[in-house]
Amino acid sequence: MQLLHDIKEENRPTYINTTDGVQPYKTQLLKWIGNKQRFAHEIISNFPKRFGTYHEPFLGSGAVLGVLSPKKAEASDSFKPLISIWQMLKSDPSTVKEWYKERWSEAQVGEKVEQYEKIKARYNNCTNAADFLFLTRSAYGGVMRFRKSDGYMSTPCGAHKPIHFGTFGRRVDEWAQRVCCTEFFHREYEESLERAREGDVVYCDPPYNHSQAILYGAQGFDHDHLFRCIEKAKVRGVFVALSLDGSKKSGTKDCAYSFPPNLFKQEVAVNCGRSMLKRFQMGGKTLEGEVVTDRLLLTH
Repeated sequence: MQLLHDIKEENRPTYINTTDGVQPYKTQLLKWIGNKQRFAHEIISNFPKRFGTYHEPFLGSGAVLGVLSPKKAEASDSFKPLISIWQMLKSDPSTVKEWYKERWSEAQVGEKVEQYEKIKARYNNCTNAADFLFLTRSAYGGVMRFRKSDGYMSTPCGAHKPIHFGTFGRRVDEWAQRVCCTEFFHREYEESLERAREGDVVYCDPPYNHSQAILYGAQGFDHDHLFRCIEKAKVRGVFVALSLDGSKKSGTKDCAYSFPPNLFKQEVAVNCGRSMLKRFQMGGKTLEGEVVTDRLLLTH
């Protein structure tokens, strides 16, 4: 009986993370279309109060991770230049600062769009984290648009001025502290979901079928396969929260998906405001009637 008790104690989930005391945090590190930072606190409020390891397999700009600032986490993405930024932030924040400062300074010499195109061309010639970092801060609206055939980044220069390297450096310091307990991995989402155990939380923010088809990772993304992976995690006792597009054009167009029966127990609507991506597609026009609603689906 004592041996059985010891085995149960050993297998009991360890709840190292909590949502207690989580406050909104608005300072973004990367400029990124579809960034959830404005709504991250609302998303987190739907997590369990206590849980084990936090997993974020579609990291992107890390909005929810940054606001949660977990005590134990694994974050990943399939896009190598992106995850290399996060890995360097964790291991050597000063290098991330230098990457940005060098390219910010380079962009000041000559005409803005011309210098942006030079950096973009260099990135397209040889993909790398340092150039990609600056492009996320200077591309139009943080839109990461890639050609499906060869991965060529085609987003034009934004009208805004990229933030000063000094300001960015302070953000690097803040974010390095917020993710100091997170391990970053370059891998597919399936592996991250497989690693989650009973009592863990997984937040998934995959590409959207109906409103983000031009963005990186969205072309041909198989949501049905993702749902099956979530289903397997749920059976193991993992809590999964999934963000998906809910409606467009002020709610008049539903974005339908086919879910496995009983996969999700709750659904929460999140109003995301006007669509920056749609504005990009429409040449920068204001879109008074274009309001996008996300939905947050919860397995428990």
